[in-house]
Amino acid sequence: MTRLLAALACIVAWGVTTTLAGEGVPAARDLQQDGAEARARGAAVLVVFVGARCPYCDLALNEVLIPTSRNPEYQRKLVMRRVQTRSGQTLRDFDGKRITQGEFAKRHGVSLVPTVMLFDHQGQPLTKPMVGITTVDHYGYELDLAIEEALARIGPTQEPAPARAAPAGSS
Repeated sequence: MTRLLAALACIVAWGVTTTLAGEGVPAARDLQQDGAEARARGAAVLVVFVGARCPYCDLALNEVLIPTSRNPEYQRKLVMRRVQTRSGQTLRDFDGKRITQGEFAKRHGVSLVPTVMLFDHQGQPLTKPMVGITTVDHYGYELDLAIEEALARIGPTQEPAPARAAPAGSS
């Protein structure tokens, strides 16, 4: 009876972990639209490539990427999306073409998961892919470095200058 309860607890825990991994980082559906949003904000598009039943992917998502997605500072810097490497689910690529998530992963040479790639608004990679995960602390540090490198390549956002008042005494 104890073994049965332990097995059931493991199954429930696995289901909860898998469910949590899907929160916070939405599945990629329209990368062309995501690219337009990133361009308007001067942000990068972060795509995390994951596999089904991948405990390392769940670790990266639950411990680093989902908390990052909820942080307002990173919400300004990134448009975050998730791609299942073997999924037949379709998405619109940066160029507007419909392909499967699996084809998108293959096109970008993703064979190991988790892999994080940062793209500009046109779908051009901005940094070297982050492949795998070692420790959570190191992963967060490496992610921050990659994000900063990507944003430096995008350049500063073009925000309108604030209106200036005329100098006193001028007409």
